[in-house]
Amino acid sequence: MNLPTYAPENYTDYSQPAHHADYEAALEKVRGMLGRDYPLIIGTERITTEDKISSLNPCKPSQIIGRTSSASQDHASLALQAAWKAFETWKHSLLETRVGVLLKAASIIKARKLEFNALLTLEIGKNFAEAEGETAEAIDFLEYYARQALIHCQPIQTFQMPGERDHAEYIPLGVGVSITPWNFPLAIFLGQAAAPIVAGNTMIVKPAEDAGVVAAWAVDVLLEAGLPAGVINFLPGLGEIVGKTLVEHPKTRFINFTGSKNVGLWINAEAAKVQPGQRWIKRVTLELGGKDGMVVDETADLDAAADAAVAGAFGFAGQKCSALSRLIVVQDVYPALLEKVVARATKLVMGQAEDNANVNAVINKESYDKSKIYLELAPKEGRVALGGAAGDGEGYFIQPTIVADLKPEARLAQEEIFGPILAVIPVKDFNEAMHVVNDTEYGLTGGLFSSDESRLMHAERELHVGNLYLNRKITGAMVGSHPFGGFNLSGTDSKGGGPDYLLHFMQMKSIARKI
Repeated sequence: MNLPTYAPENYTDYSQPAHHADYEAALEKVRGMLGRDYPLIIGTERITTEDKISSLNPCKPSQIIGRTSSASQDHASLALQAAWKAFETWKHSLLETRVGVLLKAASIIKARKLEFNALLTLEIGKNFAEAEGETAEAIDFLEYYARQALIHCQPIQTFQMPGERDHAEYIPLGVGVSITPWNFPLAIFLGQAAAPIVAGNTMIVKPAEDAGVVAAWAVDVLLEAGLPAGVINFLPGLGEIVGKTLVEHPKTRFINFTGSKNVGLWINAEAAKVQPGQRWIKRVTLELGGKDGMVVDETADLDAAADAAVAGAFGFAGQKCSALSRLIVVQDVYPALLEKVVARATKLVMGQAEDNANVNAVINKESYDKSKIYLELAPKEGRVALGGAAGDGEGYFIQPTIVADLKPEARLAQEEIFGPILAVIPVKDFNEAMHVVNDTEYGLTGGLFSSDESRLMHAERELHVGNLYLNRKITGAMVGSHPFGGFNLSGTDSKGGGPDYLLHFMQMKSIARKI
């Protein structure tokens, strides 16, 4: 099966009037679809439950985007049964068939890109550029993993012993569970499901409770693309009920999770326990949080560093695990850089995602209340150079906030906030900066702005993160170019969008035949 060489999906520029008008038309179309109910999907059955989970527009919480049925423990067990039944045939399906499903799904989303963008704007609060980036990433995952399957789902040549025919092959694990976050509810949702599926596994997918509608749309795309019933089972529900059941169940073979550190560590601990009747050690891949730092030294291009800091800290209101949380600046340029960062951030417009404002609402009241706790802490630990308050009126808005003059050990400099709050830390020199940037329990993204080649090389060797960015912003990992995943308590370094990602959902079988 020959495919064109992989290349990332091109972004549409919505600053162009014609493209902007197209986006507005898509928003109007999707508004006409709001308020619908979406059932569970288990095997061949679409099941509507009395209990529902309402998905709300974070910029207008009174607006219901849609309602998903809420699964129970019994539904989790039924989904596992359906998935194992489907696995018996799907694991033997032709590789070309599995690859074809992903490629067809990618083409469907490409054709409906504006609708998916508009739904992300309304359901999650992503402005036009952030929504475009996510939908493009979802397409990229499908295209990239389809091509990776053609590499990994083939016999592996081994050294041939005399008198034998020897080879090895990767085979699928079985039934997996994917538990996905709300901040990338299309891209991560599809990536975490499509990679195991194209490798021959079957899946139960539980979306985040704040983002069930776009997940339902994504599952329908996979089914429309030809995925047989039972290969994917859609199980929205409360994490403490359906998520807990799936993690602990002896019939769960592997778990794919992106989300908070605390939940991820709980999953890792529970999955390690062998339940009665369990015949395997569950495999777990985790992508957790970060307290991501970017160092700026006295040789740096300060304008470029300021642009990168603002984009990394305030894109999607700081609600990315890769977002810039700590700006660590050598004292010689600290005042000048801080001035430039504040000046740029002052120009950001806080407002409705559907109006394409720069900084939109955080996802829900829980996140809003958490951010407010850190806003109250900010003047006690440092100097509020910009923002420092919640927004007025409807919507979970937090002002873009810059807290300067922080000590490295401050809570604002150590704890993941997941909101538009940037901690700025002065240090005396490059050596201290490197110590500070690594002084965290996390290790997801990090960066350095410098024109000193020896320092750039030093950062390559010593800055302990899974994704290192030099002289550019620390967000915006591209599928196929920047395999994404972190060290330490940022996860298992599973590297989504990387060349070995499919291998997390496969196991090697060695075959030797006497001849």
